Amino acid sequence: MTDAMTDNDHPASEPDSDPSKRGSCLKKLFYFLIFIGIAGLVSSFFMLEYVRPNEFGIMEKKIGFGFKLGIQEKPYSAGYHIVLPYSFWVLHRLPKDIQVLELTNHPQQAAKSAHMIGAAHIRTNDGFYVDVDISILYQIKDPYKVFVTFGAEKGYEKDGIIPDTADILRDTLGVLTTEEFFNSPLRVQKAEEAKNILNAQLSIHGIEVKHVLVRYFNYSEEIQKNIEEKKLKDQLVFKNQAEAKSATEEATVKKITEEGKAAVSVEFEKGKAYVTLKTAERNQYARKKKAEADLLIQLAEAEKVRLKNQALEGIGATRMVGLKMAEVYKGLDVIILPSDGPNGVNPLDLDNTLRLFDVQKGGTP
Repeated sequence: MTDAMTDNDHPASEPDSDPSKRGSCLKKLFYFLIFIGIAGLVSSFFMLEYVRPNEFGIMEKKIGFGFKLGIQEKPYSAGYHIVLPYSFWVLHRLPKDIQVLELTNHPQQAAKSAHMIGAAHIRTNDGFYVDVDISILYQIKDPYKVFVTFGAEKGYEKDGIIPDTADILRDTLGVLTTEEFFNSPLRVQKAEEAKNILNAQLSIHGIEVKHVLVRYFNYSEEIQKNIEEKKLKDQLVFKNQAEAKSATEEATVKKITEEGKAAVSVEFEKGKAYVTLKTAERNQYARKKKAEADLLIQLAEAEKVRLKNQALEGIGATRMVGLKMAEVYKGLDVIILPSDGPNGVNPLDLDNTLRLFDVQKGGTP
């Protein structure tokens, strides 16, 4: 019992009871509270605002603290930006992508994000009225000019694009007649003129009009019917004119074809005559050359005979004849000839034999 009471009288000391460690924790807590206080103080003077990738940021500074006051000329790009609260600094946003203004009486046919007003009511050059659906595509190029001219929000639409658009469209498209509205190239040309006039007025304020697109136009039913009937009549006239012109052209083609065939036939006959002429000339030339060759051959043969005769008449010819006669005799077995008298044949008398064959006429061998 005594030992147990002694243990209770002197308990072991706890780790948290260390004064140095307790002071370290209190110091960390103090620093954390200071950081929270500073962060709260800073957050009460500064905020972060986000500018999207398809936006321009325009800063309006009402309190400077060393900064330039008023509208800042350089736009803020996409991302987070520090601003002062309580409207000391205001970050305005303007769209960077292409905007659409729809002039239409059919909202269901317009783009969802487009600003819509009524269709352009235009008086044509010949006194009729037409409602035209038009899409105007534009883009902010200089957000600073746009903001200082038209202000924030949609001022660039209410005070910039819309006021002059209807008048400009009436001036440009109103020069067209009722029928000319159906002429697509001419209609596009007038829409392009309207775009150029709009750009001339809006570009100085930082806005560029990309396209003015005439999508649809509508006359009253009676005018529409009259136009369609007249168009059908015009098309019938054009059809008849085209058929007449086609027939004329077909006759011309037929005439040219016949003339071509005749020309080809004439040229073909000329070709045949030329071939015949050249063939005759070739045959004549061949016959001429053949006759000349035959003549040369005959002359050569005659010359050969002459030379041969001349050779036979010369010295030694009697010897050759004698040798030839000897060969004749050589092939004989028996021959009976008279041996006496003036015409007698003595085989051993060669001179007499030559005279007998009239080879040597009184000459000497």
